[in-house]
Amino acid sequence: MASVTGSVEGFAAVAAKDGHPLGEDDVTMAGNYFPQADGEDNRHPLTAGRAPAGPDEVLMDTSTADQGGYQVGDTVRLAVDGPVLHRKLVGIVRTDDTSGSGGTSVFFDDATAQKLLLKPGQYDGVSLEAERGTSEERLAAEARDLLPDDSEVSTGAQLRAQQQAEAAEGAEGLSQVLLVFAAIALFVGIFVIGNTFTMLVTQRSQEMALMRAVGADRRQVTRSVLIEAALLGLCAGAAGFLLGIGVAMGLRQLFASTGSGFPDGPLVIAPGTVLVSFLVGVVVTMLAAYLPARSAAAVPPVAAMSALHTPPPIRGLRRRNAIGVALIVIGVLGVLYTASSGEQGRTTVLFPAVLLLIGIIVVTPALSGPAIALAGPLVRRFGVPGTLAPRNARRNPRRTASTASALMIGLSMVTGLTVVAVSATTSLRQRAENTVTADFEISSRNSGHLPASVHDTLAKSTAVTSSSPQRQSAVRISGDEVNLTGVDPRSIGDLLDPSFASGSLAALGADGGKNLLIDTSTADIYGWTMGQRVPVVYGDGSRGTLRIGGIYRDDEFLPATMMPLTTLQPHLKEIEDTSVLVHTKDGDGETVRRSLQRALDQNPLIQLRNTDDLAESAGGEAITLLLNVLYGLLTMAVVIAVLGVVNTLAMSVFERTREIGMLRAVGLQPEQTKRMIHLESVLISLFGALLGIGAGIFLGWAAGRLVSDSIQGYEMVIPWGRIAVALAGAAFVGVVAGLWPARRAARLNVLTALKAD
Repeated sequence: MASVTGSVEGFAAVAAKDGHPLGEDDVTMAGNYFPQADGEDNRHPLTAGRAPAGPDEVLMDTSTADQGGYQVGDTVRLAVDGPVLHRKLVGIVRTDDTSGSGGTSVFFDDATAQKLLLKPGQYDGVSLEAERGTSEERLAAEARDLLPDDSEVSTGAQLRAQQQAEAAEGAEGLSQVLLVFAAIALFVGIFVIGNTFTMLVTQRSQEMALMRAVGADRRQVTRSVLIEAALLGLCAGAAGFLLGIGVAMGLRQLFASTGSGFPDGPLVIAPGTVLVSFLVGVVVTMLAAYLPARSAAAVPPVAAMSALHTPPPIRGLRRRNAIGVALIVIGVLGVLYTASSGEQGRTTVLFPAVLLLIGIIVVTPALSGPAIALAGPLVRRFGVPGTLAPRNARRNPRRTASTASALMIGLSMVTGLTVVAVSATTSLRQRAENTVTADFEISSRNSGHLPASVHDTLAKSTAVTSSSPQRQSAVRISGDEVNLTGVDPRSIGDLLDPSFASGSLAALGADGGKNLLIDTSTADIYGWTMGQRVPVVYGDGSRGTLRIGGIYRDDEFLPATMMPLTTLQPHLKEIEDTSVLVHTKDGDGETVRRSLQRALDQNPLIQLRNTDDLAESAGGEAITLLLNVLYGLLTMAVVIAVLGVVNTLAMSVFERTREIGMLRAVGLQPEQTKRMIHLESVLISLFGALLGIGAGIFLGWAAGRLVSDSIQGYEMVIPWGRIAVALAGAAFVGVVAGLWPARRAARLNVLTALKAD
């Protein structure tokens, strides 16, 4: 073999120059710098400075240096598993990008890394480089002969394949989410395209009638519109492909900024992606244009040439409404059934939800007239424009419905996600507040143990009124290994408030400290009951008996077991705490937090979390992050819907040129014309928003039922404030969408408009 590189890996919390901890908790990495014959570690090429030469020196990767504001020669504050260490930064290296995952990387010399992160003379792994002419398989075989039987040996090819498989598996979920939202955007786009072609073929009805009159049959007329749609779709596919590249770059930056671990590297544009973008553009446009094309071809030439365009037959609308109502009933019943099916319903609820939305879309033309009529009295205060706007919006129910449906789909998704997210985060926060009555929980950022000195320091602080460590020890009970958590029975009542099925916290201070409290899951797993006595073999080999003195309900903010620390501590080989709970004089404010941090020497390894922080770490932060990402993705659908409103109004103004000219001729002022178009736009937008919010609340309730098993204490919360903001946003969208069409309508020359066909 040509070279051997030993690898030591571990955790090190690093503080920035201003004292705040750097990086996300799980990716603040530390390792060894293992120089080769040339004096450099090829895994981490130096970009500045030199390699560490002793225990008081450290290297840092470029991302960590940038985050912390460090330069070569500065003193770095860090901690591995105990007190704060001060080390001189002697070099900066380039390594695998940790900025995308919100992490940091520091490196010690080989001996120091082993001492701090492992044991002297030990490595977590070894990388071997073969001599020229030696295959990977042969080198691996020789390594297996030299290493213990339980060692794992992988060739470079095997390691690369494993990493690629892991990367692909990690990206699969993201790809599915992106595809779902792309499908939503396309679905919304179908309404916009369909509306556009409906108005186009209506305006060109005389032209198409002339084609029919000179010999073109229905198929030829339909085919001409579809060919036009295909050409338009081809152009849209090209534009979408180019815009998609920009969106992909933006998503990379978004995920990197959120600390999601999105990898660095070049943007890959596969040939299949190019083909799919053009194919989807053509197919979707042709599908959306098919019904308008077919309807145009079905109009008799004489009727079309005389511009006698009648509304859809009542029978057709009745049939459509019947189908829509049936879909809504099936969708609602399906959602109700799957919502009560537990985890099994998570994979099947999408189908009835889609049926429900399609049913709403189908009956929207029938709903648009009455709904907009109800808003009539509210807008009549705007005078003549307020009287005309509802009538214009009700004139063509299908067009109004199609425009509103696009906005409805986007807002139903936004509302549903918001209901679930707000309900989940509110439930987590309430449960944390109800269960943890301590002001702060102090723990290690790497989920490791705290030295006993942390509790001793906090207990001596004048700001702390009561405190208790949580110390764990593995014991054997009836042959099973169980982790027991020791707490201070005198103060734990001020710090935790479990919900007991039987017993109470007072049992910890009774019966000479021989009582054990357990949660319901532990009781179910081991079959223990209230009052039962269980034999215990402690970690030091001594034996004892504990009585089940209480059973409390499962809670992720509580340990699975609790017993008096005075009983457990004599059997501990090392005194280490999983966390420390404290109650302070002045609550959990930032002033108290900073006071406690100073008492702990602002150790970057130690984190202080109040109940809000605990709720965030239990899932609230991840839910908020996911919600923001999904909002960003749904923005595309909402933007498309807004463009649909603009498009519909613009085409409507063009279609009503003569009518607007007549209104202007009889005294309607330009400002009144603008107001009429704006009000029409706002009415359509609010109609779509109300439909979407109503559907979204129902779907959010159903989704909440499905995730309630995963989130203890989940209760539905309707975020009325955010819903009001959504309605206000819809009204604003209506105003903005009507700007250009209203301006165009107000600028029409009266005489020219009266001459329009």
